[in-house]
Amino acid sequence: MALDHEASVNSLGFAKAPQDTRVVVAMSGGVDSSVVAAVLAEEGYDVVGVTLQLYDHGAALAKKGACCAGVDIHDARRVAEEMGFPHYVLDYENMFREAVIDEFADSYLAGATPVPCIRCNERVKFKDLLETAKDLDADCMATGHYIQRKMGAAGPEMHAAADAARDQSYFLFSTTPEQLSFLRFPLGHLPSKAATRALAAKYGLQVADKPDSQDICFVPNGDYASVIEKLRPGAADAGEIVHADGRVLGTHKGLIHYTIGQRRGLGIGGLDEPLYVVRLDVERRQVIVGPREMLSTRIVPVREINWLGDRPMTDEQSWEISVKVRSTRPPREAVLRPLSGDTAEVELLTPEDGVSPGQACVFYETGGSRIFGGGWIWRGA
Repeated sequence: MALDHEASVNSLGFAKAPQDTRVVVAMSGGVDSSVVAAVLAEEGYDVVGVTLQLYDHGAALAKKGACCAGVDIHDARRVAEEMGFPHYVLDYENMFREAVIDEFADSYLAGATPVPCIRCNERVKFKDLLETAKDLDADCMATGHYIQRKMGAAGPEMHAAADAARDQSYFLFSTTPEQLSFLRFPLGHLPSKAATRALAAKYGLQVADKPDSQDICFVPNGDYASVIEKLRPGAADAGEIVHADGRVLGTHKGLIHYTIGQRRGLGIGGLDEPLYVVRLDVERRQVIVGPREMLSTRIVPVREINWLGDRPMTDEQSWEISVKVRSTRPPREAVLRPLSGDTAEVELLTPEDGVSPGQACVFYETGGSRIFGGGWIWRGA
């Protein structure tokens, strides 16, 4: 079965036979990237599988089902053996720690809510791994991400996956036009994850029923705080829980245990009104709480913007777009007002709750599937 056909000689968009087209497949050991590799190998492409060892697989961080854990490297290698293509494991531990884990810890300590998966794609997978693919004389690199790459009048465009429930565009907004020209996403047009698993079963892959990873790969059981405490001893220093009106309501067990919009687990029961975390004051080590209406945000400052429009962002004083301010929320209509080539102000037409510094703000075509890039939310929302 051919995937992701484009108007060209082969299914990856190259005017030559599959056997003359080398493609590096980034293999995590999960079902998605395994299916990509298997299908391309079956189509006759010159497939090279590469798996990244990204973090210490010792007892401190070992976690069944996490991306690139030891069992996943084994699973990726087994798929390569079954389908008859070479497979390499690259040690990227130091790079991953410097480019992703350290910033994750520092961002949390600064009161932000970081998204390390985006930084991993931006700084490791689509940067160094992509360069490795070029060093291997590959024509392109394919991944198991659920997103679509379509050719437009000005070149390759990024579009949301056909299956909205699986769409990963929020985590890929920082992909540059140059990277997009080299990348392929063969699963983006599939109607469902069930279709991917059906392909895995068709090829007899033992990962066909492997569960999806739900957590950040280096955070066991989603316990961010324990990982940060190991990375930054003393990070869990206690402090005050303070109402927005100045009342001290209690004490907390460390800022790293709290996120913007949190209501449960504050330990300040017995009050007349439900309270939410509305701000983290890092300098005073205070958790600021208030009523839900204080979470409502209309103006969102965005920086480090990666723009994927056909014309420069600064060509217009404003753009009518839709945006996602969290990966789990649908796009909402907004107005983008550029302030420079990589900073802007986003006005949400309908205010959102829980907009948090450190999260991404991703730009979408209103009423369409195209992604116009995005940036990072900063300073107090």
